[in-house]
Amino acid sequence: MARLCLCINQVAQLRQLNKKREPDPVNVAMAAEIAGIDGIVVCWAPNRSDISDRDLHVLKEVVKTHLNLAIPLEDEMVKKAIRTLPDMVTLLPAVEDESASLDVDANLEYIEEVAATLRANNIVVNALIAPENNQVRAAARAGMDYVQINTFPFSLVEDLGTMTEHVERIRSVALAAHKLGMGVSAGRGLSYQNIREIGSIDIIEECNVGRAIISRSLLVGIDRAVIHFKSQLIGK
Repeated sequence: MARLCLCINQVAQLRQLNKKREPDPVNVAMAAEIAGIDGIVVCWAPNRSDISDRDLHVLKEVVKTHLNLAIPLEDEMVKKAIRTLPDMVTLLPAVEDESASLDVDANLEYIEEVAATLRANNIVVNALIAPENNQVRAAARAGMDYVQINTFPFSLVEDLGTMTEHVERIRSVALAAHKLGMGVSAGRGLSYQNIREIGSIDIIEECNVGRAIISRSLLVGIDRAVIHFKSQLIGK
């Protein structure tokens, strides 16, 4: 079964709306781990004010599972990631758009240099890519440990036939990445309604989910939201 990791940025956004110290993304991360979450994801960018430096510092100290820091491909963000030393760094495109993926093929030399720098600091390197074979091959050449397949286009599909086509494309790209020696994760737009299709792809090792679980937790609590999502992931 794929690991389930929780992106906690939406918690920090709620805190901003509240203009107080709560809800605290650190407390939510700890509660999610107790409920069985397999990792914590934090998106961090120069133009974001939801996650603070204090959040990152404390999360680094308290997360017991796996801390994945998702950052845009920029020198300053790479330097900050090295100062933080998360377990994994996921490289994102500079533009903040769920449908956008990192073009590894077009930025191969730079990404290869960034990956080498991160790996030299014992950080596992991941890249958010579109489900395209040329991006998988470029990621392997760049020295990625993992690729994260962007599932946002898949999440928009309602027609069963088109959904099947998307799933098979994702399955094919995941297999190609696996054959090239990389781990495979998936994320963006995953929900309680569509996770079974992605969870059925055995090669995918990790699913990263944020909004769906955080939204459900407002109704039932973070523990029940995590447990329910994991049950959907394994098809129960």
